[in-house]
Amino acid sequence: MPPLTQALIVVNVLAFFAQQWFGDLLIQWFALWPLSTGLFMPWQLGSYAFLHGGLTHLAFNMYGVWLFGGELERVWGSRRLGAFFGVSALVAGASQLLVSAVMGSGVPTVGASGGLFGLLIGFAMVFPRRTIMPLLPPIPMPAPVFVALYGFIELTLGVTGSASGVAHFAHLGGLLGGWLVMRYWRGQIPFGPRY
Repeated sequence: MPPLTQALIVVNVLAFFAQQWFGDLLIQWFALWPLSTGLFMPWQLGSYAFLHGGLTHLAFNMYGVWLFGGELERVWGSRRLGAFFGVSALVAGASQLLVSAVMGSGVPTVGASGGLFGLLIGFAMVFPRRTIMPLLPPIPMPAPVFVALYGFIELTLGVTGSASGVAHFAHLGGLLGGWLVMRYWRGQIPFGPRY
């Protein structure tokens, strides 16, 4: 397993155990709180991505980091993967703050899902011919089709308010952040050519 992918998994697992020990204290200081609560601190735009709402939440996110992050790190190296994951998580957090302000939500956000969704779109853009077999439905599909379908489902669930308790717009923000980084690296619109 590449070193940064391994480090991300280890840090998330250690943070999860710290949550079991310190509980609400970690959530109060390091979860991403909506601006309206008065509990928001700037560092939460990064720290929220290392906390999780339960063992299943942690397991699925770390499986995705291992699956997609490891592949991308082998191509990009650790530094580039770190920047990509970080920007994806930051844009995901900012998106969630914006939606929380509009919707009037006071619920904190936790989880590496925003960064993971960035990894998903990065994987689809770097490996467009790779096939992904989702758990449900177990139908093999090209990576870009999988990501587009998953993004559409997240948008639908977010707009309709289905599956409450899930930060659908943070997931979409992670997709957006990853897509923007890829466009920037490639010198594509909305960014100018890179020299």
